[in-house]
Amino acid sequence: MNNNDLKLILNTNIGVVVIETYDEKRTTELLSEQFADSGLPAWRWSVTDGLAPLGFGLELANPEQYSEPAVVLNYIKQYRNPGAFVLCDMHPFLDEPKIVRLIKDIALNYTGNKQKLVFVSHRLKLPPEIARYAAQAELSMPSEEEILAIIREEARTWASQNRKNRIKTDNITLQKLVNNLKGLTHRDVKRLAYGAIADDGAITEEDLPEVTRAKFNLMDMEGVLHFEYSTAHLREVAGLDTLKKWLEDRRHAMQNPGASKLDPPKGVLLFGVQGGGKSLAAKAIAGVWGLPLLRLDMAALFNKYIGETERNLREALKLADLMSPCVLWLDELEKGMAQGNDDSGTPKRLLGTLLTWMAERKTSVFMVATSNDISQLPPELMRKGRFDEIFFVDLPGEDARKAIFAIHLKKRELNPDDYNLDLLTVMTEGFTGAEIEQAIVSATYAAAARETQVSDTIIREAIQQTQPLSVVMAEKIAELKVWAEDRAVRAN
Repeated sequence: MNNNDLKLILNTNIGVVVIETYDEKRTTELLSEQFADSGLPAWRWSVTDGLAPLGFGLELANPEQYSEPAVVLNYIKQYRNPGAFVLCDMHPFLDEPKIVRLIKDIALNYTGNKQKLVFVSHRLKLPPEIARYAAQAELSMPSEEEILAIIREEARTWASQNRKNRIKTDNITLQKLVNNLKGLTHRDVKRLAYGAIADDGAITEEDLPEVTRAKFNLMDMEGVLHFEYSTAHLREVAGLDTLKKWLEDRRHAMQNPGASKLDPPKGVLLFGVQGGGKSLAAKAIAGVWGLPLLRLDMAALFNKYIGETERNLREALKLADLMSPCVLWLDELEKGMAQGNDDSGTPKRLLGTLLTWMAERKTSVFMVATSNDISQLPPELMRKGRFDEIFFVDLPGEDARKAIFAIHLKKRELNPDDYNLDLLTVMTEGFTGAEIEQAIVSATYAAAARETQVSDTIIREAIQQTQPLSVVMAEKIAELKVWAEDRAVRAN
């Protein structure tokens, strides 16, 4: 919504307007301008300052006496002239019956008294009995041109403070910084832009990851959406050659959205045996493409209050859009989308929210969904076109297992050439990558306990003590392979 739309809402015969924003200062400045243009007296309320003029509202003799929510609302209710009251941080008090009743009284009398309530908060959910009288408004975020202007202004500020003529950068890096700052408020754009410049008087590629992390932290989705600081590289993923080739073919289109006439890649679904490398592959996709990785915890979406679970998903997807280009990893998708015996309707509503976003999104968000049990996923999610491709991650073959041993031995500063990898590879037929890694971990503990070096013998002992999933869950894995036969592409 742009600021003209905000003006239209403020000028309608709606007595209650809700604005959710973190940029309270700019919001109140814009509201002051809007009310001044329309000739409407306005006041701003907060629990610390009480009721003070916003623009040309009447100065009260003792504004602090109105710091209590019930007191200020009662004052507004009795006020007999048109006016606008911007109420900051009222959200903690909206579960109090008296507060709700006062707000409702003011809203019901709006056509007569013309007192407009504007709630400004980082997040605010009105009770149902008030919500029907309210309108929701959003402030437009800075455009690319405005972000670029802010960066240049911050560059001039830094240069003048440090007696420099100009900062060092190039057009490509500058445009990347502009893209990274999209979706932030004016204040946050200024702060992050100045921070990128201040450390060394330049805007470089090295500044971009830190800006991306800071941007994510500002979005306040911790617990549901996680910024994965540690990604991987495809060389850390053994096997999966078909998937690697598929990703390499799409690298340019994903790294340069808008610069190519190719359709942007939408996403992939990876399913298969637990521990088979799906999570590592998701991290490697972000790593090889040089994009931020956001992990959506499907289990953490759920909330006991009706509608909040879907809201959590919408907010997470909105944040992913703001972070684009990025990789969005939906970990263990079946935990949120499995229909099963759930009679609350929540999984169906979540599915509807996700499908709508997948169909309508215009941003460069590449979705990587991982699943251990594809039979639990609804057929609507599986139809052609939802994902670019569905990959089956099978148990690693002989060459892949040998590579996995080499990777994990090197990680622990052990030389693979010192071990009989051919024998270890044969012994671990049917093992997942995670099981091979755990065998090496167990061997390092055993060697430390014996005060000796990790040897072939100790690793073989660890392998012999492992009962792989291919044995424990043989029937389930067989079912997965049968399902994948004609429905998916083998990633290995």
